[in-house]
Amino acid sequence: MRTSPRVGVFGLLGSGNLGNDGSLEAVLGYLRAEHPDAVVDALCGGPEAVTAKFGIPATRLHWNRAEYRTASRAGAIAAKGLGKLVDVFRTAAWVRRHDVVIVPGMGVLEATLPLRPWGFPYSLFLLCASGRLLRTRVALVSVGAAEIRNRPTRALVRWSARLAAYRSYRDAQSRDAMRAMGVNTARDEVYPDLAFSLPTPPASTPTGTPGPVCLGVMDFHGGNDDRARADEIYRRYLDGTIRFVRALVEEGRPVRLLTGDQCDLSVVAAILDAVDSPLVSAAEPASLADLMNEMAAADTVVAVRYHNLICALKTGTPVLALCYAAKSDALMDRMGLGAYCHPAREVDADRLLEQFRDLEKHSAELRQTLTERNRAAAQQLAHQFAALTATLFPTTDHAHAHAHREAP
Repeated sequence: MRTSPRVGVFGLLGSGNLGNDGSLEAVLGYLRAEHPDAVVDALCGGPEAVTAKFGIPATRLHWNRAEYRTASRAGAIAAKGLGKLVDVFRTAAWVRRHDVVIVPGMGVLEATLPLRPWGFPYSLFLLCASGRLLRTRVALVSVGAAEIRNRPTRALVRWSARLAAYRSYRDAQSRDAMRAMGVNTARDEVYPDLAFSLPTPPASTPTGTPGPVCLGVMDFHGGNDDRARADEIYRRYLDGTIRFVRALVEEGRPVRLLTGDQCDLSVVAAILDAVDSPLVSAAEPASLADLMNEMAAADTVVAVRYHNLICALKTGTPVLALCYAAKSDALMDRMGLGAYCHPAREVDADRLLEQFRDLEKHSAELRQTLTERNRAAAQQLAHQFAALTATLFPTTDHAHAHAHREAP
């Protein structure tokens, strides 16, 4: 008798990062379309938010509720240590209940933002090790990766990848990085980010007169290797961004501030405080769909966060990227906008304005390029979902579903 597959989804989901939740939305869309009988639940950072937003049961990722708070007192440090031990058994017990666990997108194999080895890298290692020991297939789907210098983090990430039953990456640089860290990637494929499979709102029709500019901001302090100059990087990024906004306002351009994570709200507040103008407003997006709706109505987008860039590209809106990692440069290059990248660590407002004006000058042809590249991305992701079905789910189920669809 055929039973419904038990599928788990895993990651820092429901924790306020819109990109992570967008990746989950894309995988749930695939499961509901291709495996409607699958029983799905999550092990994640924000279980209440995931259940409320996506309607699936969810379990808290960490036993210790204070996992992401800095521990200074002896009791808090002891609780963190105990939590790491308890999570070994909690993770294994959760994995055991599933046939398949999917890690949907996200930069789970990178440390391009500040990251401690005993945080998420440790949790991911527990997941993949449990999957291998308990014969539950773990799939890392369209994930991001980057070479990691910190030895403990590097080791945990490398072993997590090795123990997974399926790996695919959202760009070639990610696959190259895992190969450089000692993972055999000969059978691993590269596909676009999962967010490219989400529904797209209709784009606005350009009026021929200068219209609104969306500015996606980020609470940016550099990456894992920049801790010593994190404050300097943040100040330079913020000062350059404020100068850029002031220049747009002086030209009479409406500027709409967008976030991609709850922590970005402090940057929004700093810009609104520094540029006191009715032309500057802030949105409160609750999903990638909200972000795409904002961007579809804009003439142009300037953004930092990776999934803010994807939202702009997906709506066909010309975008200038403030890049903080190679993944952003790779994304822009793949979508035909490689010339419109600016370093987030060294924001030069004058140079940024030059690039922005050049972007707007070529807006019509860039919109056509994005239409073509988005069509190709959708086709590639359809191929990825077919590969997932063939790899992760029993062949008999796939054959049964295919036969049902082909029946007259």
